[in-house]
Amino acid sequence: MRRYTITRSNRKTIAIKINKDSSLEVKAPINLPKDKIDAFVNSKEKWIDKHSKRIFNNYFLKKQFELNFGDFVLLRGQNNQIKSFNGKTAIYNNYKKIFFIPETAEKNQIKAIIIELYKKIAHNHINKRVNYFKNKMNVKPIKIGITSAKTRWGSCSGKNSVNFSWKLIMADDKTIDYVIIHELAHIKQHNHSKKFWNIVESIMPDYPEQKKKLKILGEKLNKENWD
Repeated sequence: MRRYTITRSNRKTIAIKINKDSSLEVKAPINLPKDKIDAFVNSKEKWIDKHSKRIFNNYFLKKQFELNFGDFVLLRGQNNQIKSFNGKTAIYNNYKKIFFIPETAEKNQIKAIIIELYKKIAHNHINKRVNYFKNKMNVKPIKIGITSAKTRWGSCSGKNSVNFSWKLIMADDKTIDYVIIHELAHIKQHNHSKKFWNIVESIMPDYPEQKKKLKILGEKLNKENWD
């Protein structure tokens, strides 16, 4: 029998949560007997074993993740190298596809510096593309934001404010455009109805291909620690 913790509440069903260190938490109704919870956990043994290994492996990879001089990182779908230089301020050279980081930067500072450059690049590129597509789609977002969202590439609020994760800048240009089109389409349809997908398809007929690429990128980043 696997060890697990129980969190009881007024919920009506049982749910199993596998934490990133592969420990188990069972969410259960307040009055559900312990033996029934045990039976439920036992019935999910194969599922727990499969997902525990995947989650723990990702957790291990995240803990090992770091960036060093000489490494390559994605930017707009292309590999760009991190190099040291004799300067005080980190810069990105678009022509050479190189992130230049001051040679005085400590090993544990490189990732944070790269993230700040990513955010600046994302802000410039995504704002430019939103302005292009908002005119093409005849929509008016009230605000364009770049966030550090961990689980969403983009979002559109009920008041038509659109936000995008800075991590989106790692995707290739067409995939970035897909996410922008997706969120702008929500200004017309705040749902995922057929009408919504028709709007997306009218602007980008091959959007399913971009969805696939976005999923692959998400799986890659899920094994890396960009927090």
